[in-house]
Amino acid sequence: MRKWAADGTWKRVFTALLAQADAEGDLDWVRRGRLHCRSCPPARGRSPQKGALAGEPDHHALGRSRGGLTTNIHLAADSRCRSLVFVITPGQAGDAPVFPEVMAKVRGPRPVGRPRTTPHVVLTDKTYSSRAIRAYLRRRGIGAVIPQPVDQTANRKRLGRRGGRPPAFEREAYKQRNTVERCIKKIKQWRGLATRYDKTATVYLAALHLAGIFIWSAR
Repeated sequence: MRKWAADGTWKRVFTALLAQADAEGDLDWVRRGRLHCRSCPPARGRSPQKGALAGEPDHHALGRSRGGLTTNIHLAADSRCRSLVFVITPGQAGDAPVFPEVMAKVRGPRPVGRPRTTPHVVLTDKTYSSRAIRAYLRRRGIGAVIPQPVDQTANRKRLGRRGGRPPAFEREAYKQRNTVERCIKKIKQWRGLATRYDKTATVYLAALHLAGIFIWSAR
């Protein structure tokens, strides 16, 4: 497991399955979500590990939040509850700052030509309703279906004309965002992912790719 995590074998297999699905027209983009994962004692030593794998962060994607030492799994899923990309961060890290990194890693490999990197639309919850994220999606030509929080709506109305128009929001399309929650539920069926036991972020990320391999193989 550790050897194939280090040389990227698990990620390559995962990517190959995505390419096969895309070639067969069985890949639909993209929903965005997050899974909060607690760590158990085997994973709780946060000091740099002797002989750590290349690229392994010193914090091992472990951070202290209200639930103790935790890891955040940021992911994107397609409309059939299947994961497309994983990014892991320490538990205290915010969600919105990681959004560009997640979107940058969304790639639909193709047998011929460049990989597909621009989905038609992104569905996320109100956590990601910020001007920066909406501007980022506009620059890339990606549609955004993101509800606006109550406080942002109230502030816009309070400013009157200076608040501008409300952002476009397709309520019917947003009903499909549940697919990422169902994808998270699938991943949590693996005990070693719902509760983190792996010391290193590299091996834990490889375990997520392995779960994705099982999910995509089932199609």
